[in-house]
Amino acid sequence: MSWGDLLDQWRNKLPEGIRPPLGRGFLFRGVIVFAAVLLLFAGIARAKKTVVVVDGGNETALHTCARTVDGALKAAKVTLQEKDEVVPSPDSPLKNGTVITINRAADVKIAVDGQEIAARTRGATVADLLTEYGISLGPEDEVTPAADTPVQKDMTVRIARVVTKTEYVDAVIEFETKRQYTTKLPEGSTRVARDGREGTERQTWQVTFRDGREASRKLASREVVVPPVDRIVLVGSSMVSRGGENIRYSEAIDMIASAYTYTGYNTASGVPPHYGVAAVDPGRIPMGTRLYVEGYGYVTALDRGSAISGNRIDLFFESYEEAMSWGVRRVKVYVLD
Repeated sequence: MSWGDLLDQWRNKLPEGIRPPLGRGFLFRGVIVFAAVLLLFAGIARAKKTVVVVDGGNETALHTCARTVDGALKAAKVTLQEKDEVVPSPDSPLKNGTVITINRAADVKIAVDGQEIAARTRGATVADLLTEYGISLGPEDEVTPAADTPVQKDMTVRIARVVTKTEYVDAVIEFETKRQYTTKLPEGSTRVARDGREGTERQTWQVTFRDGREASRKLASREVVVPPVDRIVLVGSSMVSRGGENIRYSEAIDMIASAYTYTGYNTASGVPPHYGVAAVDPGRIPMGTRLYVEGYGYVTALDRGSAISGNRIDLFFESYEEAMSWGVRRVKVYVLD
């Protein structure tokens, strides 16, 4: 169909009052075509809009005839990825002057429970990211970086599962070997007077596990269940164990020990009597000799008396009651080196 035919059809559709005459020929037809072209371009001009696309902080002005936000983005060849946000929404009608904002999701990694998860998120903080991916934390779990850290592109969030457990352990308590010196055995010889026996204690440990592996343990408490029994070895020697001390002596004498208290006089050596002073027979034990008396302790021979003769010794006490309580008894007296 020619332009002439088209124009004739257009003319016939017009009312007779405004229908142009047929005799105008080529000039008339040219005017009609020109008018149609003008109308077409006017329509295109009215449909074209100017919008702004803000993508990751970068602004781009766009001239488009698209009717929706999605159409404008496609015309601009903008690619959207998973979890990227478009404001206004892609199906919103496009108007002249519209600002289209694209909030890009960040690519991150989450290392947890022995695996590494590739993730995309628009969450503001590490805590938001973990909530988004349904990762719950135990009371002792450790998060690196901290939960309130802002999310950054390509960051890796690591979660260590931390659990503290209580363990009970029955441990052995080793017995000790103690040596007691005695004059009842030949010098240098030994004899086991009592066998040793191990004891038992209940230990309570707080054990911390990080990702299933033991990280630390702390002894919280211990309780002796069965006490150990020390092994006692008797050693023949001129040294004897008394009062937790090893006493070296030159002679051990069986003596009769009596007691006395203040008489109002000084000792035969001229010093006032006091605890640790003993009266002896100077012919048996020289004055000034250091002694150890079983049941009494260390004494010095600083006094004498007419009734003290041979293997007798008189021990000083601070009070009459103490002297009466001691009475007279048989004791072992060691002459110290």
